[in-house]
Amino acid sequence: MLSSKVFSELLLEKGFDFYAGVPCSLLSGLIQIIDNAPETPYFPAVREDAAVGLCAGAYLSGKQPVLLMQNSGLGYCLNAFTSLNLIYKIPVLVIMSWRGEDGSDAPEHIIMGEINQKLLQTSSMEYSVLSAENYQESLNMACQIIDKGLPYTLLVGKGYFNEGH
Repeated sequence: MLSSKVFSELLLEKGFDFYAGVPCSLLSGLIQIIDNAPETPYFPAVREDAAVGLCAGAYLSGKQPVLLMQNSGLGYCLNAFTSLNLIYKIPVLVIMSWRGEDGSDAPEHIIMGEINQKLLQTSSMEYSVLSAENYQESLNMACQIIDKGLPYTLLVGKGYFNEGH
C-alpha cells in the first residue's frame, strides 16, 4: 500500500498538472486527494474515451495530463489511444486500476483483468504494474516514455492506494 497523498505529491513534483478520468473505487483515495488540491484540477468524465480527449486537449494547451480510469474502460478508449495519442504523439500518464487481478473480483471484471496487459502490449502501449517497491522507478520510466510523446500506463492493484491519506 502507498499513501495517496505521497503519490499525488510525487506526481505534482514530476510536473503533472491536469487530471481527468472516470471514478473507480480502487483509485478513490488518490482521486479524493487530487480533487481537493487547488493546484491539481480534476475533471470527471462520463466515459474513458472522453477522458482521453480531455487529456489530449489539456496537453495541447500546455498541461501535463493524467488519466485516471478502471481497466474495464480500456476497451472504450483503445481507439482514441491508437488513432489520437499514438499517431500524433500526445502523451498522457494513465493510472489504471486493475479490476479482476488474479481472477478475484466481481464476475464482470474477470475477463478484462486477464487481458488488459495483452491489450496494452498489442496496442504498443508501455506499462508498469505498481508496487510499494517500484513506484518511483515506474514513475521515472513513465516520464521517460511521456517525454517521447507517448502514453504510459501504471496498473494499480486492489488496496494499493489507501483511502485519501
